[in-house]
Amino acid sequence: MITQASEPVRRRRHGKQLESALLAAGWDELVEVGYARLTMESIAVRARTSEAVLYRRWANKDQLVLAAIEHYRCANPVAVPDTGALRSDLLAQLTAVSEALAGFFAIAAAAAFSGLLADTGLTPSQARDKVMATQPLPRVRIIYQRAHDRGEIDLERVPSAVLAMPFELVRHDMLMDLEPLKPARIQSIVDELFLPLVQNHQAGQTPEP
Repeated sequence: MITQASEPVRRRRHGKQLESALLAAGWDELVEVGYARLTMESIAVRARTSEAVLYRRWANKDQLVLAAIEHYRCANPVAVPDTGALRSDLLAQLTAVSEALAGFFAIAAAAAFSGLLADTGLTPSQARDKVMATQPLPRVRIIYQRAHDRGEIDLERVPSAVLAMPFELVRHDMLMDLEPLKPARIQSIVDELFLPLVQNHQAGQTPEP
């Protein structure tokens, strides 16, 4: 007698595993249908769960989408290069950030301009940082620490605003154009803006206004 094989039992997801699956479903839904057509119901269907499970964690779709955007960005970090020199490290890192995040920015920006953030309670600045953040400075600071250890820069002399500046400019350009930066633009940021500022601070000079 031949018996029909039973369907495999799907394990229940809990805790961080469940939350990660919900956020991944939220991101996939955002990519596929866009913010305006996305609903808590559609995310629940994609995640194969109930809307109640979502509402226990997020009060509305704005909060869920923001969390999904942040989860995707954190789950897909851009590798930090080690070329042996500050300039080439920065060129490689800014290029990688630009290429990896251009598509992410286009999706996040489209969500923001389609009504996202209406019910989050965030200020415009806080919302921008959540949606449009690039590489958090603590992660890329290893580039500067290596350069410090090699004697290329003195981290005690260079302000944190100067260290953040190349990544802020990349974020600005991607927000404006929603496409990867041209190599010439990245080289200009490093060679014409960042390195001269660093050299001024190394020499104890105050840059002219």
